[in-house]
Amino acid sequence: MRRTDSEFEVAKALLATGLSGYAVALLRGLIHSDGARCLNRFATKLSSGRMARYEYPRYFFSNLSDDIRRIFCEHCELLGIRWTQSNHRNISVSHRDSVALLDTFVEPKR
Repeated sequence: MRRTDSEFEVAKALLATGLSGYAVALLRGLIHSDGARCLNRFATKLSSGRMARYEYPRYFFSNLSDDIRRIFCEHCELLGIRWTQSNHRNISVSHRDSVALLDTFVEPKR
């Protein structure tokens, strides 16, 4: 995925601030250790009878520890990242703006 100049500016601004820079580094590490970025695909039948197919990127974070999940969610909130709890151990980030923000600093796993 190619990043835009504005996304780079957002990432640079976040890294330039102390607490936000820490939050960026922590979230990147947590996602690299216990998370994933994937493409969510689904199809639904519209009232017209046509099948509509949709796909969008999302991030998942999974950990059995309540404390680790809480830390992940608190740091998402520090950066304005919207998250939801999918089940008792999984956190999902699927809002377009939040995924775009994570994309600016979470690099592919190596």
